[in-house]
Amino acid sequence: MTPASDGDALYRPRKRLFIGVLSGACAAVLLLAVLLWWVPSVGLANIHPLLPIVFGTLLALVALVLVGGLGLLILTLLTGRDLFFSDRLRGIVIKYLFPGIIALGRRCGLDRDTLQQSFIALNNQLVRARHLRVPAEKTLILLPHCIQLFDCEIKITGDVNKCSRCGQCDISSLAGLAERYGIPIAVATGGTLARKIIVERRPRFILAVACERDLSSGIRDAYPLPVIGVLNRRPHGPCFNTEIVLDEVEQALREHVVSGTP
Repeated sequence: MTPASDGDALYRPRKRLFIGVLSGACAAVLLLAVLLWWVPSVGLANIHPLLPIVFGTLLALVALVLVGGLGLLILTLLTGRDLFFSDRLRGIVIKYLFPGIIALGRRCGLDRDTLQQSFIALNNQLVRARHLRVPAEKTLILLPHCIQLFDCEIKITGDVNKCSRCGQCDISSLAGLAERYGIPIAVATGGTLARKIIVERRPRFILAVACERDLSSGIRDAYPLPVIGVLNRRPHGPCFNTEIVLDEVEQALREHVVSGTP
């Protein structure tokens, strides 16, 4: 089944899947730690009676860090507050856990898109927990080119202001929303151009619209910049005349952007 045929439920990613897989991985690490302690302990004791205790203590500390980090992550998600090292936790999730969870999910037969949706939802929750309030001029709305009508004669890549506001695609509504809030808006044709736009404009907060794959890679590339990801809709298939729920974008802007309008 393609993403376009799954209905509205697809566009409500749940972070608990990512947390569930992460918890399973944590349990596997704990089990491995026990085995690594028990198996060598027979031989280590013959070398020195204290070696099994020292080795077990080190493994217990590693396990404690893993479980403590997971617990702090879950508490941050449940309370919606910036607890201790939540931004650092977000970095660990983005840089290290995400690739591992994707690889583990693939081995377990889990759908990659579903895992990426869960990762995006988890990232969004961690960003929201910081309760950021960023000036409009330091915010950037980053869009994929596939939101524009495919056969439109006006190509707005590089300059969204070229849009004639005909209303046949969602670019018109998004450009109008960005104009009301006074927020810069840009369209990228891929990850390379998106990175170039970010470097040139140097925003402090990004609201990105894209598919699961592009959002996941974009969030990782932009770190440590806070990014809220909004999944696009694909009623005609991927990368072709995609759509966006404008209310989701505006809600994120209201939560994090300081503006004199609305």
